[in-house]
Amino acid sequence: MVSRRNFLIGGAALPFLSYIDLAETAFAATPKDILVVAQQLDNMTSLDPHEGFEAVGGEMISNMYQKLVRANSDKPDEVDPVIAASWEADADGKVFTFKLADATFSSGNPVTADDVAFSLQRAIKMNKSPAFIINQFGFNAENVESRIVATDAKTVTLTTEKPTAISFLLFCLSANIAAIVEKKTVLANEANGDLGNAWLQKNSAGSGSFLLQAWKPSESVSLTLNEHGPYKGNLKRVVVRHVVDPSSQMLMLQKGDVDIARDLTSEQMKALKTDEDVVLVRKQIASLVLISLNQSNPNLAKPQVWQAVKWALDYEGMQQNIVPLTHEVHQSFEPAGFPGTVDDAPFKKDVAKAKALMAEAGLADGFDITMDHYSAQPYPDLAQAIQANLGEIGIRVKLQSAENRQVLTKMRARQHEMALSAWGTDYFDPNSNAEVFCINKDNSDGAKTKPFAWRSSFKSDDFTAKAEAARDEKDPAKRLELYAALQRDFMQNSPFAVMFQTTKTAACRKNVEGFRLGALSEGNSYLETKKA
Repeated sequence: MVSRRNFLIGGAALPFLSYIDLAETAFAATPKDILVVAQQLDNMTSLDPHEGFEAVGGEMISNMYQKLVRANSDKPDEVDPVIAASWEADADGKVFTFKLADATFSSGNPVTADDVAFSLQRAIKMNKSPAFIINQFGFNAENVESRIVATDAKTVTLTTEKPTAISFLLFCLSANIAAIVEKKTVLANEANGDLGNAWLQKNSAGSGSFLLQAWKPSESVSLTLNEHGPYKGNLKRVVVRHVVDPSSQMLMLQKGDVDIARDLTSEQMKALKTDEDVVLVRKQIASLVLISLNQSNPNLAKPQVWQAVKWALDYEGMQQNIVPLTHEVHQSFEPAGFPGTVDDAPFKKDVAKAKALMAEAGLADGFDITMDHYSAQPYPDLAQAIQANLGEIGIRVKLQSAENRQVLTKMRARQHEMALSAWGTDYFDPNSNAEVFCINKDNSDGAKTKPFAWRSSFKSDDFTAKAEAARDEKDPAKRLELYAALQRDFMQNSPFAVMFQTTKTAACRKNVEGFRLGALSEGNSYLETKKA
């Protein structure tokens, strides 16, 4: 029989045991220096910080790597220094100088300006999905070595193509795409000119609180303490187990088999409110649940169908009956809590209006379509409700369930028809979401930049121009006005039905303190977490 202690200390090196296996074994409390978390982990494709672009993977990355700056955990519209001790812009707003504080990689080597410059250059040269966050400042593979430079061991300069507000640049540098990796370690593991990408997908080379011991997709992630990092608590390891079923997470938490459960349903949270052994840590996050209509499908390419779908959905009913404690109705592409966010909710269920729009589109008899969705709750329940709603107006939806990363991979290849998925914001500025939903200049399959709009083959020169005008507006008040107008226009005239904004809850055993949830996924932090 496997003892609990051997199971935990063996970590990801052991074969994955189902919760049934665990429940049949009598276990003591989890060790005080090991934090055990039950969480859905299928939202991960890579742990290379310059490639990974999913919420859960982003959380793991942010606990292994540091950046020049990070969003303030209590005031995410502000940034705090991390590896950067200070920064300044020149008079033209194009040259930005960063002085570095002392930091140490998990190898024991100091973080230098050369590591910082290499990391930012690497992100641009690899040009993976999140690269647009910093290449929008005019960096590319040809010029990045001359525009991002280590001028001495403690100084880095960034030269942007156009004058840039330093606050905007800092928000972008707070995203994981700007994580600092150790140049020596990464290049030592380079293969075929990949800048260490294959190795770094399942290894780490950072200066954060923890380093990666092992990641087994859809099984577990095991993090061990970076003895040279910023963490000062009593944890030596964090073991995150992939547990899809919220009921299993609940039972494991109540029995003491895990310290934190991350994906409980509204009903389960209601039950835990009176449990003296559990503390609920809650945070509304910058994550949206939405339906995407792929414009390569001729029926979905009709604007009347976009509108019909939005008027067919019972937003309030789904919120109240399926996700009352985990989501709020939200219909703008900017999340609540961000500067300039519009909280209008113009769409409500109106079957007659939706049917009229279908008739106007020449589709009064409806059509058949497939909708991909995540297999983890609450997505199956939401998908069934959406299927029923759309069926009332003649849209016959076949549901296709798959793991989170499988749905994302399909969307990134533009192979979906409809998709029910989530989108998490990357940095605390309205441009973060406007950029990915509105700016798609090259809609070809081989486009260098592939924002969220590209995935559904949606290109609008009008939205691109408006989003760029809002981004570049120097007057703060007018800038927010432009974003508000853009959001309202997008609600009415895009093939995306934004439905909900997510509130995350971490259910913690009462002996766990200091786990933080952030508005952005990379703000989910073990930095201050301790166990009594």
